[in-house]
Amino acid sequence: MFSVLKSVIKPAVKSVLYPLYERRLLRQLDFTQTPHHVGVILDGNRRWSKANPSETGDVSSARGHKAGADKIIELLDWCEEAKVQVVTLWLLSNQNLNRSADELTKLFAIIGATVDDLSKKRRWEIRPVGSMELLPAELQEQLSQVSAETKGIQGVKVNVAIGYGGRSEIADAVKNLILEESGHGKSPEEIAALVSVDEIGRHLYTAGQPDPELVIRTSGEQRLGGFLLWQSAHSEFYFCEAYWPDFRRVDFLRALRAYSQRHRRFGV
Repeated sequence: MFSVLKSVIKPAVKSVLYPLYERRLLRQLDFTQTPHHVGVILDGNRRWSKANPSETGDVSSARGHKAGADKIIELLDWCEEAKVQVVTLWLLSNQNLNRSADELTKLFAIIGATVDDLSKKRRWEIRPVGSMELLPAELQEQLSQVSAETKGIQGVKVNVAIGYGGRSEIADAVKNLILEESGHGKSPEEIAALVSVDEIGRHLYTAGQPDPELVIRTSGEQRLGGFLLWQSAHSEFYFCEAYWPDFRRVDFLRALRAYSQRHRRFGV
């Protein structure tokens, strides 16, 4: 009997208290100090599914990934409200491509449907970033089409990191720099003399965008795992215990509050 009452009362209390807490957080925030670029590591989908079985007992990875995908539009709504200009969402790492064929097939379908839904909203410019050549041809084509169709849309710029790895990005940037300059007839020595932080930055997947001032990771893991290694050199990090499908507006506001309270030293 007590456990039944607890299962009923606790959600009811939360439904009353959380809106009050959100309003309090909003009053504490100065949106003129909002980070221009927020990176989010959407972690914990599979663990969320196992911890929250469906009524039929489904604890599959696909169910977790679908729940995580459904959370993305909410996040983008919150980012718009907070005046964030760029959001980078890490949907799939290049290491994740080693998962079972069955899981990947379902995950690719969920990612494709999610990106398509974002595109149909006509609210955000969608920019795929990552090793696109590692993805199925059909998904590559879909991502390319979405990028072209949403280019120039005014609003939050949304980078969807798919098949992404930070080390691979840096390697690709250096390769592209070498190929570009060798195409201009430069010698290896001349190319080596051109290599600089600025030149490598010009060839990153996120070239032309501000570096992320804030990186959020869900699920309680306190590591980057290779996310935006180059760009996050001076980022502030916020680690949230909630699995990604359970990430709430109040968690996002807490992350913004934590960011606003930090004194950014930029390595000094």
